[in-house]
Amino acid sequence: MKNTFFLAIILLVCSCKSEPKEVQQLQNGNYRVTLEVQDNEELPFVIEVISPTDLRIYNAEEVIEVDEVDYRNDSIFIKAPVFEGYFAGTFNGDNFSGDFIKESLDRIVPFTAEYNNDQRFITESAANENVSGVWEMVFSEGIEGDEYIAKGIFEQKGTSITGTIRTTTGDYRYLDGVMEGNTMKLSTFDGAHAFLFTAQVSDSTLVGTFYSGNHWKEPFVGKRNADYELPDANELTFLNEGYDKLDFSFPDANGNMVSLDDERFKDKVVVVQIMGTWCPNCLDESKYYSQFYKDNSDKDLEFVALAFEYAKTEEKAFNSIERLREKIDITYPILLAQYGSSDKGEAQEKLPMLNHVLSYPTSIFIDKEGKVRKIHTGFNGPATGEKYVEFKEEFESFIDELLSE
Repeated sequence: MKNTFFLAIILLVCSCKSEPKEVQQLQNGNYRVTLEVQDNEELPFVIEVISPTDLRIYNAEEVIEVDEVDYRNDSIFIKAPVFEGYFAGTFNGDNFSGDFIKESLDRIVPFTAEYNNDQRFITESAANENVSGVWEMVFSEGIEGDEYIAKGIFEQKGTSITGTIRTTTGDYRYLDGVMEGNTMKLSTFDGAHAFLFTAQVSDSTLVGTFYSGNHWKEPFVGKRNADYELPDANELTFLNEGYDKLDFSFPDANGNMVSLDDERFKDKVVVVQIMGTWCPNCLDESKYYSQFYKDNSDKDLEFVALAFEYAKTEEKAFNSIERLREKIDITYPILLAQYGSSDKGEAQEKLPMLNHVLSYPTSIFIDKEGKVRKIHTGFNGPATGEKYVEFKEEFESFIDELLSE
């Protein structure tokens, strides 16, 4: 009788417990994601859900695979490969919304994601202009200290536009957008940067605004110029007078101080990569360098990366470095040159032999005698097409030249 009584109590308690709530997940198909930027503008891109933990982000020809997706009750957390930023949202039916967050920079950008919508930009009228071709561009024209030049390369089919914008420090990635009437809109989201370009277009001019997330905007203008070229990337950064060598000593993840005087670099050609794990152009360059290093492991060639990180602590900076290393299997050393800031002025103070650190990334080529032979500023990534091919051909030819000496 006593046992029966206790069994009844247990059954009663269990029956009073509510059924565990089913965790909601993404449905297979497309979501149109829009980030809120300034001036009531929206920065859109499209993700495709292959499975609840297998996503694709699309920017023109670029496909970014995402496999870090976490579900907690009615919440979802999505982290893009390598970079620190992540989406934190809650479901509302089939849709979800929340914030895109970069903790180290204290940046929060609201977003919404609409299910079963694969239209990046929604147009209501036909295109009245065509931007196909090369454009000579100036950003922040006339603003002292902020003005810089660029080269736009666009291809338009109907209302659809793809292309990129190159600067002296790198490219603005795979841009994807539309022409509606005489208004051009282009966007890209790569897991680190969220860019939106809007412009009023005539046959020969562009007048517009560039938005980076919700923290920055600047004006730009452009004019058609099929023959326009940017300055030579090999002449923008150089050694200050009195120097012919690069000198540094920075720690690796094990706390070992590494310098070019170490045995592994002696009598070898060395490529020093100034970079940051937060930098998409650096990621593109690192993918290429990592593979090239493996393919040429039998040669007297070394690479070493100097990471300038905005992570607030040394531990978080090294965590970011390790994440990058694992994601793309980098086997050459990545040293922590700076954390808490990626400020280029502070970076130059750590490398005083350089006239400046103009760009992340920057590559310094050192011959077998330890002398700096060339410094290449920026990186023309896959989005630049022929320019990317030209870079690889020039890089490999110069490495062969140094190795043969």
